[in-house]
Amino acid sequence: MLDRLDFSGELWLSAGPGGWTFVTLPTTCAEQIRFFTGGRQGRAWGMIKVKARIGAAEWSTTIWPDKASGSFLLPVKAAVRKKEKIAAGDNVDVSLWLQVPPGF
Repeated sequence: MLDRLDFSGELWLSAGPGGWTFVTLPTTCAEQIRFFTGGRQGRAWGMIKVKARIGAAEWSTTIWPDKASGSFLLPVKAAVRKKEKIAAGDNVDVSLWLQVPPGF
């Protein structure tokens, strides 16, 4: 059972439209997620539902598969960045829980 993943990473701003801010999961975390899910794809585009925490901020979102890094991207919404006073370029400590339904 994969209960929780803890990791650190740098926030970065996507060059694409919308100004998304992400943290890339370490490849060791991605490997654990793929093992736990049996390599099955999640929702659309392979997204997987998660609950995330940075500091005192906790939110539900999805992680996105990223071919460039071979890992997953965690989008960090503006409300979280504002509450925690963090921005692109900052290193953050993240806790992540997969929200995979039974029989996934």
